[in-house]
Amino acid sequence: MPRPRILIAAAALTAGAALVLAGCSGSSGTSDAYDPDEKVSLDFAFWGNDDRATRYNDLIAAFNEEYPNITVNTSFTDFPSFWEKRQTEAAGGGLPDVFQFSDSYLRQYGESGNLLDLAEVADHIDTTTFEESLLGTGALDGVQYSLPTGYSLWANFVNDDLLAQIGVDAPEPGTSFADFDDWMAEVTDASGGAVYGGTDYTQRIQVFELALRANGGNLYTEDGELGFTEDELRAFWESGAGIRDGVTVPQQKLEELSPKSGFGASATASEMSWSNFLGGYLADSGASSISLVAPPTAEEGSKDLYRQAGLQVAIAANTEHPEAAAIFLDFVVNSPEAGEIFGTTLGFPASSSKLDGTNLEGADKQVADYIESAADRIGDAPPVPVVGYGSLEQTFWDLGKSIGLGALSVDDAVTQFFAEADAILG
Repeated sequence: MPRPRILIAAAALTAGAALVLAGCSGSSGTSDAYDPDEKVSLDFAFWGNDDRATRYNDLIAAFNEEYPNITVNTSFTDFPSFWEKRQTEAAGGGLPDVFQFSDSYLRQYGESGNLLDLAEVADHIDTTTFEESLLGTGALDGVQYSLPTGYSLWANFVNDDLLAQIGVDAPEPGTSFADFDDWMAEVTDASGGAVYGGTDYTQRIQVFELALRANGGNLYTEDGELGFTEDELRAFWESGAGIRDGVTVPQQKLEELSPKSGFGASATASEMSWSNFLGGYLADSGASSISLVAPPTAEEGSKDLYRQAGLQVAIAANTEHPEAAAIFLDFVVNSPEAGEIFGTTLGFPASSSKLDGTNLEGADKQVADYIESAADRIGDAPPVPVVGYGSLEQTFWDLGKSIGLGALSVDDAVTQFFAEADAILG
């Protein structure tokens, strides 16, 4: 028999009901009560790699043991392509029933009525397993639109196998950026260019965010404005000139390796990303050992890291099967089976019931140990992402890659980024 679910908090139900009555929700309202004998088909989309796809297939098999009447059809792609397709679908009203979501797009999809208010399907989702701070990462103006699968910290991944082959030690955690640049140059020189020290980290808006946070700033303000100036962005992109000149893997090579990253393809000895990427990196690279160390910092002793619960799951407002979609969403974020199958690859489990099923050994224990080791460096979460943050993040990355290809100067890239930000933020 299906396991019982605890209702969403009464306050959330009240707020959700008020919005429905006011006509503010993008949904046409809840449908008839869930019928466990009715055959239902759901579309589920996610971004990721083959490793994540295999885990989702295993999870769906476990889900179908409990809910054999619900067929889940999956599709996946890389992160940029995922959001390009979702934006096209949102414009035409054809989003998947359930899909991986990102807090970067919460305002954009929530305010436009594309996401189901989860209070409408409260009978089928348990939110008591989440801390309030983590619930808040999927809430906007009192409405719960999505739930996090877990949380991550920004980390520096190091391929231990490659370092052993070329005889270079791993970088010290939390070094200065200058010291880390020197380490990457040492790796590239020691390998004769066969393995590069890393990738150009100035392409990632998350590293820029670390530098801003180390000095008391943020990417954006509580009022929905950019939290940095053109001069600050220019200085950041210019700081990468030295590593782009033969130290980090050339951008053209990365284009050829896509959709794998330079690190996943074992072309680099290090790469910065979110801590939950460890399982995928191990699968892509084939490395027997990958270490996580704290990334470089712009200010020693700063609280520049934060718990990022950006990987969420949401339901389309126009789904024809909201109850079945909610049951599947709950299984993804809450079930012990999800904890057992995914471990920390979707982030360190955000719900207590999912954590109960997680066996923290091997790579999963590495992630847990890393999060604990960096605890003194974790500060407050940044403000809720601005409308269009996902597009700004992608623009930042695209412009950084154009700089790496030599197709765009830093000055022109800065001008284009702020022009795009002005258009998106109004």
